[in-house]
Amino acid sequence: MNIGDWIRKWSQLSPQKVAIIDDGHEFTYRELNQRSNQVANFFLQKGIHKGDRVGVLLYNCHEYIEIYFALAKVGAILVPLNWRMAPPELSHILNDCGATSLFFAKDFLDTALYLRNNVQQLKNYISLGKEEFPWAENYQKIQTYPSTEPTGFKEPDSEDPHIILYTSGTTGFPKGAVLSYRKTFFNTLNANIFYGLTPLDIFLVSRPLFHSGGLLVDSTPALYKGATVIYKRRFSPQEYLETIEKYNVTIIETSATFLNFMLKECDLSRYKLRLLKSCYTGGERISTTMLKEYHNIGIPLSQIFGMTETSIVTWLSTSDAVRKIGSVGKPVLHGEVKILNHDMQQVNPGEIGEIMVKGPILMSGYWNKPEVTREVMSNGWFYTGDLATMDDEGFIYIVDRQRDMFISGGENVYPAEVEKLLLTNPQILDVAVYGVPDEKWGEVGKASIILQDNTGMSAPEVMEFLHGKIGKFKIPKYIEFVDKLPRTATGKIQKYLLV
Repeated sequence: MNIGDWIRKWSQLSPQKVAIIDDGHEFTYRELNQRSNQVANFFLQKGIHKGDRVGVLLYNCHEYIEIYFALAKVGAILVPLNWRMAPPELSHILNDCGATSLFFAKDFLDTALYLRNNVQQLKNYISLGKEEFPWAENYQKIQTYPSTEPTGFKEPDSEDPHIILYTSGTTGFPKGAVLSYRKTFFNTLNANIFYGLTPLDIFLVSRPLFHSGGLLVDSTPALYKGATVIYKRRFSPQEYLETIEKYNVTIIETSATFLNFMLKECDLSRYKLRLLKSCYTGGERISTTMLKEYHNIGIPLSQIFGMTETSIVTWLSTSDAVRKIGSVGKPVLHGEVKILNHDMQQVNPGEIGEIMVKGPILMSGYWNKPEVTREVMSNGWFYTGDLATMDDEGFIYIVDRQRDMFISGGENVYPAEVEKLLLTNPQILDVAVYGVPDEKWGEVGKASIILQDNTGMSAPEVMEFLHGKIGKFKIPKYIEFVDKLPRTATGKIQKYLLV
């Protein structure tokens, strides 16, 4: 099924049902489908057809979703652009994928002008906002196009590219993961299962739509099920909680960093959150201390695990959130997930191995990078680079990123293990541990630590805290205190900038 058909069918089944609430403005499924048709007919008039790449540089908004479904209807490929990136990085992405069209918000006018001069194949520019530019179409004028279903084009097949989603690029320029229509469909089915979605659900989306989480893990499954999604350009912790209360939100999925902000800045007991049936987080490290705090106030926070190339790989059900705290759960229904050693053999419970993924949830490969694709995919299996263990019930626990591991004096050191322990200290707000060269041991650990406000802690005190809790070879040799840690747009710490 063409993904664009999902809203067409919901516009027939539940035309007056609210599909999107965008900063307080409501759009029904009928309106969403009609507006997407107008964009799709605009595409066809501009000669944008199956396989063409279209960049989108927007904040979270209803127009983003209209463009998303319009592209699916005509088979063109969405290229979400991370607005936190610098113009040269965006130029690299658009040149790499050969995008011919760009949607941009007025806030990104300077970036759009830069891209005009640095991405030669870009022909169509579409701006959102009331301002008009002689070199760009205005999105408001697209609403004059026919709202009937587009016709006269070649529809996409299940294996055709649906989205090219560029990875965070923690070690260099990002790579474009090609996500097929088939992959989007099976990821949507998996998400519907673990969220327990129904048309009555109201899903609050705070992650950016340029991120797999905001677009494919949250928005797409909810709209596939005929539910309601809520967007706003940005949420403060207070606004987020007020929105949950105002609209009787039933499902949230957000970052651990944002969840931590809510705990620190808000009194959650003041808000009526009783209709919140599911609360998930993933994509970055989360302390068991914070998980317990949410459990203690009655919010069933649990973890999921996934990545751009696979979408969701594992999920921890709400019913197991307390009993299996710290776990990222079990493999999704549609997809094969194993923890394998270097000999590609399944590890025993408690042993460390790499998470491997196979099946319809996998990307097709990296755009125009067959060699890089072969490095991470073999015999249908995708090497995630994430190290994990599994208990005797099949629940998976992330240990570390394989590339983050370093060897000190012949011993493997997994920074996440040290970070997890340090985060149990109430004086420490956040931390990154990584290996640095050492003449004697080859590599030793270094910890960059953010302390809680008004907290004084010395490097010797940090080491004393670790003493006796982990092996001596795991205790960082160097300690530094910092005000912030460099992160990607999805919250991952860029450790290569700290070394």
